Amino acid sequence: MKAAIVTAVGKSPIYGEFQKPTAKEGEILVAVRAAALSNLTRSRASGAHYSSTGIFPAVAGTDGVGLAEDGRRVYFAMPEAPFGSLAELCPIHPRRCVEIPDGLDDITAAAIANPGMSAWASLVERARFVAGETVLVNGATGTAGRVAVQLAKHLGAAKVIATGRNAQELEELKQLGADAVIPFALDAAHPSGVRDYGEALTDRFSGGIDVVIDYLWGESARTIIGALAKVVEDKPVRFVQVGSSSGEASIELPAAALRSAAITLMGSGIGSVSREGLAQSIANVFAAVGPAGLEVATQVVPLSEVERVWDKATGRPRVVFTID
Repeated sequence: MKAAIVTAVGKSPIYGEFQKPTAKEGEILVAVRAAALSNLTRSRASGAHYSSTGIFPAVAGTDGVGLAEDGRRVYFAMPEAPFGSLAELCPIHPRRCVEIPDGLDDITAAAIANPGMSAWASLVERARFVAGETVLVNGATGTAGRVAVQLAKHLGAAKVIATGRNAQELEELKQLGADAVIPFALDAAHPSGVRDYGEALTDRFSGGIDVVIDYLWGESARTIIGALAKVVEDKPVRFVQVGSSSGEASIELPAAALRSAAITLMGSGIGSVSREGLAQSIANVFAAVGPAGLEVATQVVPLSEVERVWDKATGRPRVVFTID
């Protein structure tokens, strides 16, 4: 079968022939129709993600949309190596499948499932968000961050604060539900950037903050925690770490920041959320696409062009491979 094949750690996929899978006991074969290029797919394919298996050669792709053997249209995720979603066929256990509503097209389902899952799981499964709370989304201009802003508002957030590096894109988020935006510049070219960001956060937090959804980590996350420590007292704030798009895997965190304020740090992802919880998050997102007006910009590309697109895609619009 045709597939996007990863031959070794750190190698980009090549388009070629891979062994046709046979479903093991309890599995089904899905005829894949569409699969998005996500940060998780890239990271697992490179061997860098904590859930990578290290098995090569292997088919890239962590999730996709296709037809089950009984004709149902399903979204599926986390196939067992060496198989992946960027192929004509993919074996998968039914418990890792979610039926797709009739009104939701393949491209939208493939594009929104992963970022929607991360947003819903972090807000609902981990933070236990309730309507009326105030949410800050750090890294809100990325695909997942934009969906998180929309979902927080849809779920009844009293106020949604969006932060990120791109001031123009942050302004656009006001049309998607952001009530306030805070741009930041934390690189060496902006020596006062950390201080300015911290002051803006402290000022905003004085009006109340309940949940932080963090897609960046690094200096921006450390600055947020520092600002929380100055303002938060007895009312707990849940800080949910979802991604490390800043490229910084670790931060220095003063112990006093946690002792002096009611801050609960937690992560959201594979392992910290059950597979059942992740599947339910996806089903909830699919159901919310229409009512919440969820939007994800997409670029549709045939799988045969995976070698051309893999290293050039920037995340927005979201690349969705189609498999004919």
